[in-house]
Amino acid sequence: MKNVCAREQLKSAFPDPVVQRTVDLDMAILDAYAKELSKVEWFIGQQAKQHNPVHLKLLKTVHGIGAILSLTILYEIGDIDRFDSVQNFSSYSRLVKCKAESAGKSYGTQGNKIGNAPLKWVFSEAAVLHLRGNDKAKKYLVNLQKRMSKAKALSVMAHKLGRCVYFMLKNETVFDENRFLKGVYP
Repeated sequence: MKNVCAREQLKSAFPDPVVQRTVDLDMAILDAYAKELSKVEWFIGQQAKQHNPVHLKLLKTVHGIGAILSLTILYEIGDIDRFDSVQNFSSYSRLVKCKAESAGKSYGTQGNKIGNAPLKWVFSEAAVLHLRGNDKAKKYLVNLQKRMSKAKALSVMAHKLGRCVYFMLKNETVFDENRFLKGVYP
């Protein structure tokens, strides 16, 4: 019913009947995409439950990581054991800056695009979602903002979430908000 009202409201914004017909067609296409996309999401969710149900459940214990983000993390990481250290994982996830150094000299940040872009997006998104309705995390962000900009503080939160996810999956433990905010993972 809500979609019908929105569609009618959108159509009424355009008096031309040709434009109204185009709006109808576009909305029908969007409805079809939404229907098919929900089927794909369901199918991938079922596959993930069979593929690695433990890691999928662990990821969902993090406030802000839901079905889509957990599936993205799960399939972008693959096997967590392929990362020898949390530093390698953070680098792969684009959560740290690249530095080009040779013989003790720094040559800037060449190779900024090295790593996995979807993981960078997931952890950035999860950091923002982690703040919703989470007063402890908001307070932590405010403390970070005393030392740096809001964008940098959110990047720090994303990096911390990435490190946390690494240790959670490596040790197969659930998310602990207090340890996360104190920075004592593992």
